[in-house]
Amino acid sequence: MRLEEYFENTEGTGILSTADDQGNVNCAIYAAPHVIDHETVGFIMRPRKSYGYVKSNPKAAYMFMELESAYRGIRLTLEKIGENNDPEDVDELRRSFRGSADEGPSTIVNFKVTEIRPLVGEKLPE
Repeated sequence: MRLEEYFENTEGTGILSTADDQGNVNCAIYAAPHVIDHETVGFIMRPRKSYGYVKSNPKAAYMFMELESAYRGIRLTLEKIGENNDPEDVDELRRSFRGSADEGPSTIVNFKVTEIRPLVGEKLPE
């Protein structure tokens, strides 16, 4: 599955799930990820709970539910591989994705995609 093509052509709602090093969990609505390459995605994160959790535990999951059907979408298993808090890079990435306005201090958090699964079931459509 080509993630860049999927997210460019599919509308829906995303949820990023994180847990801290003590096992406390959090879910938050997140826009579609920025696809860096075939195995890397990035999210612009503000200094809130999800970002704090991923700083202490690099594993996360992202669920994307397609607008047209509550049962269609994908799930990504993620592992943090780096971050970038350069304001110019954050602004550039924001502008490249639906023209988001400045929302204050943010960090680009990059994740390796370790697994892609359908929203329901185990096998992705061909």
